[in-house]
Amino acid sequence: MAAQPKPQNRPISNIVFVVAMQTEALPIVNRFQLTEDPHSPFPQGAPWVHYHGTFKDLNINLIWTGNDPTLGVDSIGTIPSALATYAAILALQPDLIINAGTAGGFKAKGASIGDIFVVSECAFHDRRIPIPIFDLYGVGLRKAFETPKLVKELNLKGAAIAYVADLLKVPAIFIKAVTNNVDDDKAIVEEFLQNLAALTVELGLAVEQVINFINGKCISEL
Repeated sequence: MAAQPKPQNRPISNIVFVVAMQTEALPIVNRFQLTEDPHSPFPQGAPWVHYHGTFKDLNINLIWTGNDPTLGVDSIGTIPSALATYAAILALQPDLIINAGTAGGFKAKGASIGDIFVVSECAFHDRRIPIPIFDLYGVGLRKAFETPKLVKELNLKGAAIAYVADLLKVPAIFIKAVTNNVDDDKAIVEEFLQNLAALTVELGLAVEQVINFINGKCISEL
């Protein structure tokens, strides 16, 4: 049964974070003192890990997409994120989805390593279908939920989460820390790994700012 759209004029009380990497998840888990749920709300065999707790007036859930059962690495990418988001919306009925994580940035567009963005739009970077109309479907451009007041206060997986959130009518926002530039001559993998740990800490600080801003507010006040 699909989640029903919730009124935007009542205070937000239930938030679900969707996070792809454990390194990205743990600073948020620790910052809000979340605990792992021993009774997973998800289907048996799914690797997704559910953390939960309360912060001020908010019930906070964090879904880490877990380790791939075969290779043991973080379940990154569009399919795990889409499936986990769908299952989380059905099981937890959130008022708001937040996708927090790291991303590559385009230096030519003004992004620098260490920058943190509240994303305005999401699209699939490498899903191309050379047929009219299907080409637009393939790119899948979707606007994130607009949060002009939040922005004043202060990617790949994002597009999959935006697709599911839009389908099930749950507002979603995206917070991304830039770990590497994808359009310079440096080795992307080495740059990403070098900056990952430090920037996930910064991401956790940014997330705390966002949650403090959200607390006590309605969706329409963001």
